[in-house]
Amino acid sequence: MMPDGTNSESVNADTPPNPWWDKPIHDQRFLKVICIGAGASGLIFAYKLQRSFENFELTLYEKNEDVGGTWLENKYPGCACDLAAHAYTLSFEPNPNWSSTYAGSDEIYDYFAHFTDKYGLRKYCKFKRQLSRAEWDNGKGQWNVEVTDVDTGNIIQDWCHFLINGSGVLNSWKWPDIPGINTFEGNIMHTAKYDRSLDLTDKTVALIGTGSSAIQVLPAVLPKVKKITTFNRSAAWVLPTQGFQQHYYTPEEKQEFAANPKKLEEHRRELDSSLNGSYSIFLRDSPMQKTTTSTMREAMAEKLKGSGLEDKVIPKWGIGCRRITPGVGYLEALTHEKTEVVTSGVKEITAKGLVSDEGKEYTADVIICATGFNTNYIPRFPVIGSNGQTLAEAWKDEPANYLGVAVSGYPNYFVFVGPNSPVGNGPLLIAMADYMLKFINRFQTENIHSFSPKLEAVRDFMEHKDAYMKRTVWELECRSWYKSNSTSGKVTALWTGSTLHYLEMMAEPRYEDWNFTYIGGNRFSYMGNGFSQTESDKTADWSYYLRDMDDSPLLGRAKHWRAVNRSGTVERTAVGLKF
Repeated sequence: MMPDGTNSESVNADTPPNPWWDKPIHDQRFLKVICIGAGASGLIFAYKLQRSFENFELTLYEKNEDVGGTWLENKYPGCACDLAAHAYTLSFEPNPNWSSTYAGSDEIYDYFAHFTDKYGLRKYCKFKRQLSRAEWDNGKGQWNVEVTDVDTGNIIQDWCHFLINGSGVLNSWKWPDIPGINTFEGNIMHTAKYDRSLDLTDKTVALIGTGSSAIQVLPAVLPKVKKITTFNRSAAWVLPTQGFQQHYYTPEEKQEFAANPKKLEEHRRELDSSLNGSYSIFLRDSPMQKTTTSTMREAMAEKLKGSGLEDKVIPKWGIGCRRITPGVGYLEALTHEKTEVVTSGVKEITAKGLVSDEGKEYTADVIICATGFNTNYIPRFPVIGSNGQTLAEAWKDEPANYLGVAVSGYPNYFVFVGPNSPVGNGPLLIAMADYMLKFINRFQTENIHSFSPKLEAVRDFMEHKDAYMKRTVWELECRSWYKSNSTSGKVTALWTGSTLHYLEMMAEPRYEDWNFTYIGGNRFSYMGNGFSQTESDKTADWSYYLRDMDDSPLLGRAKHWRAVNRSGTVERTAVGLKF
């Protein structure tokens, strides 16, 4: 029995024709939501739902023992965010105490743990519980889910009106597909499952990979090891800076940020404005793309000068085709006397070491695999939609999606950082959460049974995406997880525009792109007994609409956005990253 005296089954399709007759318009029915994961996405969703909604039940099923997601799991040496910490921070939750520009994983975990406790979000979390199956029940208008207890293997049955996938894209790590990997007699680790207890002092180490993780690992372990062999099969753009140099904030700076929030806000705006002004780097043949590529080629060559590595590790393709990584100390580490750079892949792993593509064997005591994640976007458990098809089957060729957050034929299902959505900082996750909650709000206060994107809308979005990507550097000939680790495949990650473009696009849902179904058949049943929420509240102002001036929202988009972005308040002579 719910607080208003109705049964929870009243939201299902087999309810009486109009259970809203005795309720005012926009009555809040009971809402049950399940979110997969208690990383950054899940925590932001929980905060936003708690802040704006009533009469709901939320469960965050998390496979780990604590919150934090990738920042709980990744503990390899040098692990840090490749965005400046003050830019990665949630827009409404500043942190004056970041130790450095590129804060480490432990600090970022502490930030999200503090956020969780500050807003009381742990009450929604069920740890060491992993989603193992989800199937849409159209008759009841709900998702039926199976949850596996990680410790016991027991299966728990649950259900929800909305299933939110916040498990992340860089979460399912994988061993490299190299013959003999199980024959190695030393220690072999993946960066996503790194054993911090292992002492690398005076060890001979082999490092596989040239992505963000490898670029952070090499300079971090170099001081301890006896020798390190790094297998650099692919070139990578390594920026000594990405907007700003690595900087360690002094106690005085942190104290000033804490005592003077305006000073901290100015610093955050400087970082964000620099990043937001750099998008044209990613447009093929743009002046900024050409200039930045030339500048960074010269910068890398200067760091590598005299090493003989210039032609081997500096990419031939334009900057941005792969994720740009701030390589603090990486290029210097490549030229160190303890480092041997092998510019080919690993053909085989033996009991004593690794064999390169050329057939030369390199002995090692420890192998560190910085070989990334499975980035095909397919959930790691069956998600079965309204037509009985799993999402894995639907996406076997390409993850066809709607704006990176939803899928046609999978009602009341949303995903954070889905295919072709931006991969970035706090404002983007917040925009995704806000977008989902606008739909959930309509569901809770109208007689909606379910909704999912129209197939034609998905097809139009994918067609636009494919045409747009041809204009970008992401389709250049480079191997990237943006293209499912292929060299020339379709871009399955990344948004078709800038961060600010995404925020503007997602601010107003295009409800016309969605199929809605209704309880009781009549879409206006939720109008109820003819009374409003206002007059149903005896403590409300029943003449709230009276004003002595018009302070209503601006309804024209152009004027609205000029008000939101404070147009006319900034003088800008240069934009983009600072080198």
